[in-house]
Amino acid sequence: MPRLTDPTIAPERLNDEEQVDSNLRPQSFSEYVGQANIKDNLSIQISAARQRKEPLDHILLYGGPGLGKTTLAHVIAKELGSPIRITSGPALEKAGDLAAILTNLNEGDILFIDEIHRLPRTVEEVLYPAMEDFGLDIVIGKGPSAKMLRIDLPRFTIIGATTRVSLLSSPLRDRFGVSHHLDFYTLEDIEKIIRRSARILNIELDESSPTTIAQRARRTPRLANRLLRRVRDYSQVKADGKLNKDLCQSALDLLQIDQLGLDNIDRKILETIIDKFAGGPVGVATLAAATGEDLATIEEVYEPYLLQIGFLNRTPRGRQATPRAFEHLGKELSKTN
Repeated sequence: MPRLTDPTIAPERLNDEEQVDSNLRPQSFSEYVGQANIKDNLSIQISAARQRKEPLDHILLYGGPGLGKTTLAHVIAKELGSPIRITSGPALEKAGDLAAILTNLNEGDILFIDEIHRLPRTVEEVLYPAMEDFGLDIVIGKGPSAKMLRIDLPRFTIIGATTRVSLLSSPLRDRFGVSHHLDFYTLEDIEKIIRRSARILNIELDESSPTTIAQRARRTPRLANRLLRRVRDYSQVKADGKLNKDLCQSALDLLQIDQLGLDNIDRKILETIIDKFAGGPVGVATLAAATGEDLATIEEVYEPYLLQIGFLNRTPRGRQATPRAFEHLGKELSKTN
């Protein structure tokens, strides 16, 4: 089988954020905190695949940023005992890029494609027969003399991750045998993650510190670990390095993150809706223009959490601040709202 040069992938190609967090990444389901139902289902599927000595079905993981999709892909690979190869949708610009990756896979390998919704359509069409029939169709030559060459591929597993599952085409989405939605974590799970990360990073915590940080972590593990490191920095400079509730509160106040995890951009969005548009409804494009924030950033980064905690409503006419948002910001709720 021909093996093409592979310019887009490395066995452990991580972005800057992942490099910082890589030492905190769980190595097994027993270490992975939260998403209990997903872990139970995957454990059964992995055990069944190992008993049959077959590759795992292709898996689609979707949910908000920072909820552990990449981490879960690594845990699946560890549990299977299979190598994991990493790439992303934007990195695969041409069909040849994907062909280079697929022809370098071995039997049972896992290919993790982050931001899979950003795959170009021409690349996506090459992926269909690879996922379904483990074959790669290559056109040799041009015009009337062109020939189609079918290359057989080893049986492998694709794990796709996306924050916007609605942007996946139906043919691609239907080729995943397993699909899991990662939801926001509970406060208790975030506290467990903070305690585990603190042990790995050799950070001393009192009993109340994990709760104080968790309350402002937006129920997101990545943000919880980031806040833990920022609080550690503050304590190292301002105190003896041991974290307590007062130090955590002071550090997080300095970062302008309030008790519910809202930062200055969250408050800016809500205050714009309340002050400029009488609480709404207001279209998201108008809201983006009024706040100076990117529309996609509002929809993908800020809105999900504001919706989750009940501070924002999506209506047919636009976004609307809820009475809880008025109360939290100390705004007077008008009779028209």
